[in-house]
Amino acid sequence: MKIGYAVPAGLLAASLLFAGCASNDNSNNGKNSNNSGNNAAAQTGGGATPSPAVTAASTTAADFTTAIDEYRKYVIEQCDEFVKQTEGFTDAVKAGKLEEAKALYAPARMYYERIEPIAEALGDLDPNIDARENDVEAAQWRGFHKIEQALWQNKTTDGMKDVADRLLKDAQLLRAKVETAEIDANLLVTGAVELLNEVSSSKVTGEEERYSHTDLYDFVANVEGAQKIYELLKPELAKKDPALEQTIGERFTALMNELAPFKSGDGYVSYETLQADEVRRLSQNLDALAEPLSNMGTILGV
Repeated sequence: MKIGYAVPAGLLAASLLFAGCASNDNSNNGKNSNNSGNNAAAQTGGGATPSPAVTAASTTAADFTTAIDEYRKYVIEQCDEFVKQTEGFTDAVKAGKLEEAKALYAPARMYYERIEPIAEALGDLDPNIDARENDVEAAQWRGFHKIEQALWQNKTTDGMKDVADRLLKDAQLLRAKVETAEIDANLLVTGAVELLNEVSSSKVTGEEERYSHTDLYDFVANVEGAQKIYELLKPELAKKDPALEQTIGERFTALMNELAPFKSGDGYVSYETLQADEVRRLSQNLDALAEPLSNMGTILGV
């Protein structure tokens, strides 16, 4: 979620996301010249800024109807699974099944993290579901992270029954609201940028999942959500600026390739196991994607 305190390690990516104008030379300073092929896109400056060529296609108004319809369908599919997985998680919490609840926690959250921009547009649903400790007043704190603290820090499910019940009701309310939520091209573009900002401000720093250290699940889900939006907007972007469209696609691939080694079975390793150079490469690839993605809205005229 957006609420939280600033963390220095995310400043570079965040500034790129909102400003979209930092030079590629600066974003690549200090990188390890021996980085693997997965970092190739992060090392390349081409395509990070909109193509100067103006064509007939670039001056034609884009039609986002199909993209918006397909995104709503995607959000509903993710919400359906989110409710289902959250119910399984909360059932385990209420039954006192500590280890089962811990195993179900992060996978359930991925469905939410992919579509978080929608929840953020629907009033208090995001803080009710996803607030971390100190993001809200102590008396108002509820949702996933309150249960996370109980499971990993306090090592118990005691006292979590009401929290679990409210979490499931909030998930069900989110599902009900997405049917009629207002979705336009601006929400898609800003949503993709905000998802990467979520990664840079709390996931890449290990701040989001401070008790469970399951940050990689959230990291991957945020990137997947942003990538889905890019894929839906890709046809129109390719008409306006094919070089930018290609660059964004390549850098999504590079970032996902960098994340791939941390897969473990159906999930991901603990964020505590990552070495400093591995976190740095993830951050570099994230920065390399953030800049061209932030230009997408300007090119599409939204």
